[in-house]
Amino acid sequence: MKAIAKRLKTLRNKLGYSQSELAKMIGVTQASINRYENDQVTPPPETFLWYADYFGVSLDYIYGRIDDPQGASEKHTANALKDQFSDDEKLRKFVEFCFEPGTSGNDRLKEVIVEMLGGK
Repeated sequence: MKAIAKRLKTLRNKLGYSQSELAKMIGVTQASINRYENDQVTPPPETFLWYADYFGVSLDYIYGRIDDPQGASEKHTANALKDQFSDDEKLRKFVEFCFEPGTSGNDRLKEVIVEMLGGK
């Protein structure tokens, strides 16, 4: 897909890497990067995940489904939730308590979610 090829090239160019430099980082050849960026070959899933992790973007962004590099998950961060409920002081404090990393509420919420999902 042309959208994917364009996004991969844009991500590389944003940080000023050559195709050769990026290829070494990923563990592929420069020719592979060239084929990805020219829509001749679709990268394997592991390569997509590498791009997403390294460049800090969502897979939806790489696939061209959305234009926000952070994706929909950015809307559910602690700060976004606090902003959303800022008019209601009690609700804002609750969200901060549960979702702010490092709080006892956040730690307990994680435990509950893991338990609900069948983990230990």
